[in-house]
Amino acid sequence: MARSVPAKAREPLSRDRIEEAALELVERDGLEGFSTRKLAADLGCEAMSIYHYFPSKAHLLDALFDRVVGSLPVDDPALSWRERVERLVLAYRAAAHRYPRLFQFIALHRHNTRVGLAWLERTLTAIEAAGFDLETTARFFRVPGYHIVGAALAEASGYAKGHSAAEPVADNEVARDFPLVASVNPYFKASEHDATFRLGLGMILDRFEAVAKEAGGTLGPARRAGKAVRRGGGPPSRA
Repeated sequence: MARSVPAKAREPLSRDRIEEAALELVERDGLEGFSTRKLAADLGCEAMSIYHYFPSKAHLLDALFDRVVGSLPVDDPALSWRERVERLVLAYRAAAHRYPRLFQFIALHRHNTRVGLAWLERTLTAIEAAGFDLETTARFFRVPGYHIVGAALAEASGYAKGHSAAEPVADNEVARDFPLVASVNPYFKASEHDATFRLGLGMILDRFEAVAKEAGGTLGPARRAGKAVRRGGGPPSRA
């Protein structure tokens, strides 16, 4: 009697189908459990068939990076610089929540594919639109970057799922001996993550705005008009 062939095996293989299955596998088993052998089993094919489309596992992970980062919204120059930055940051964080296990790879990826570089370019352009010079644009790119990566990793797959003491202090002891820790704990829950993240992002963008205004210029692409705003204010850059 002929062996039945899984439905997936009868579907033609393609880059798109491989990427979709790989993304599912990463989110199911984690990066540490991801392998082309497992992926081939899910697809109903031989591992060598995957290498016809992707020369290595690294190439396939880069493709997943491009798939997620490439799905982020494009910049909208019609919006204010603040709206543009906020929109890009919130979309990046949303992707971390959508793909928490792959985000561990994305967060530490150098973004040096063409898709990653395009995302960097449009984010830097949105920040520069406040009128900052190159140094300030670079530093103000990194500041929300630290906020979003740290927060997204903690929210999606970090602190709540992290290491715990072998013998954690009992709740009643915490309430008795560490009352402030116990009192603020409700605000550390997942339901409060969004409010906390937006508070931090708002503080960062408020500082951006203050630096630009202290420099005495209107918020706009001042560098290209010869009126660059220097970090912390000060005279225009000659760059």
